[in-house]
Amino acid sequence: MIRVLVILLFSVCAQAATVRWLTIDGAIGPVSNEMVESALELARQENAEALIIELDTPGGLLKTTRIMCKSILASPVPVIVYVAPSGARAGSAGVFITLASHVAAMAPGTNIGAAHPVGLGGFGSSQDTSGVMEGKVTNDAAAFARTLAEQRGRNAEWAELAVRESKSITEYEALELGVIELIAPSADSLLTLLHGRIVSVDGRQDTLDTSGAIVAETPMSLRLRILDFIADPNIAYILLLLGIYGLFFELYNPGAIFPGVVGAMSLVLAFFSLQLLPISWAGLALIVLAIILFVLEIKITSYGLLSIAGVLSMVLGSLMLFQPGLTGLTIGLGVVIPAAILTAAFFLFVVGMGLRAQARKVVTGAEGLIGEIAVVTTPLALEGKVSVHGEIWSAQGDVALPIGARVKVTRVDGMLLTVESVKPASTT
Repeated sequence: MIRVLVILLFSVCAQAATVRWLTIDGAIGPVSNEMVESALELARQENAEALIIELDTPGGLLKTTRIMCKSILASPVPVIVYVAPSGARAGSAGVFITLASHVAAMAPGTNIGAAHPVGLGGFGSSQDTSGVMEGKVTNDAAAFARTLAEQRGRNAEWAELAVRESKSITEYEALELGVIELIAPSADSLLTLLHGRIVSVDGRQDTLDTSGAIVAETPMSLRLRILDFIADPNIAYILLLLGIYGLFFELYNPGAIFPGVVGAMSLVLAFFSLQLLPISWAGLALIVLAIILFVLEIKITSYGLLSIAGVLSMVLGSLMLFQPGLTGLTIGLGVVIPAAILTAAFFLFVVGMGLRAQARKVVTGAEGLIGEIAVVTTPLALEGKVSVHGEIWSAQGDVALPIGARVKVTRVDGMLLTVESVKPASTT
C-alpha cells in the first residue's frame, strides 16, 4: 500500500509544472540584468512553464532596461511580471519591463508609471536633460514604450503618456486601461489566475498550465549578492567617503600604504556603485565643496564659519545625491548626519594635526640644532669648539670669539656647525 502511494505521489510530482520565481527589489542595473538572464536560462533548461518576476523598483538605467526587455521579448519561456507586494511600484524603468512581459500583474496597493527619462540616467549621464537633448531622449523612450505596449496588445497611448507626462496609475486603473491583465493579492492567487491563459511566445500560442505548479525560487549567487550590496545608495555613499578619507590620509602621511590602498579600493567600488544609480551632479558637487571647505578651515582662521558651511554642504549634497523625488532612492539621515560630523572631525583634527606637525620646528637630530644658542669652549679663531645641548661640536664662524661667548647655530654640515655671534642684550 505504501509503495503504491509513493508511486502515485511521484507520478503527481513528475507531472506538476515548474514555475521559476525571481524577486527584483531595488534599482534596475547590471546586477538586475544578470539576475534575469540567469533565471531565464534556468527556466529554459528546466522547460519551466513560466518565469515570474516579482518587481518592486523606483527605476534604473535605461540602457540596462533595454537589454532586459530584449531578453524578455526573445524568451522561449513565458515571462510574467508581478508588481508586488502591496506598497511596491513599477516606476520608471519598471514600466518598460512590465510592458515587455507576456503577462503583467499587480498586487493590491501598488502603482505603475512615471517613466520620464530624467530619472533613468546613471553616473556620468546628464541630469539636465533640457532643450534638444531632452526631446531626443524623451521621444526615443516614448517610442520604445509604445512599441512594447503594441507588441503585447496593451494600452500604447498610456505607455507614451507615462514617458512624456510621467503619468502614474494604481493597479485598478492599470487593469481598467488595459496596461496589465491581472490583479492578484498573493502568489497562489496569481498561479490560479494564470492557469489556462493563452500567451504568444516566440510566434506560437502557448497555454499556461500553472495549476498545482511547483514554484522554484531563483537564488542569487554570492557574486551577485556582493554586487547588489555595493549598489545600495547608503553603501555607495559610505564607500565614497571612505575613499576620500583614505586618499587624504595617504597624501598627508606618505608611506602609510594601508590607508591609500583602502581608499583607492573604496573609490573604485564607489564609482562602480554610482554608475548603477541615477545621481545628481549638484549633490556630488556639494559634497566636493564640503571637503574643500573643511581643508580651508585648517589653513584659514574663520572661527568655525567654514566648518559650519562644510557640514551644511555635506548634508544637503548627501540628501540630493540620488534625486529621491525622481527615483525614490535616497540616503538615510541616520547615515548622512554621522557622516557629516565624522568628516568634519576627520579634516579638522586628523588632517589638521598632520599639517600642524609638518609645520612644527624640528627639535631632534642635526636639524634640531639650527637656531639653537651655543657657548664657545675654546677660542674661536674662525674655527674652534662650542657646547650645545650638553655636547661638544666643531664649529666655524666669521669672526674670532673668546671662550664663553654666545653664538647661534645657523647651519649643520655633518659634524661641523656654522655659527654666528650673538650680541649681548643691552643693560641700563
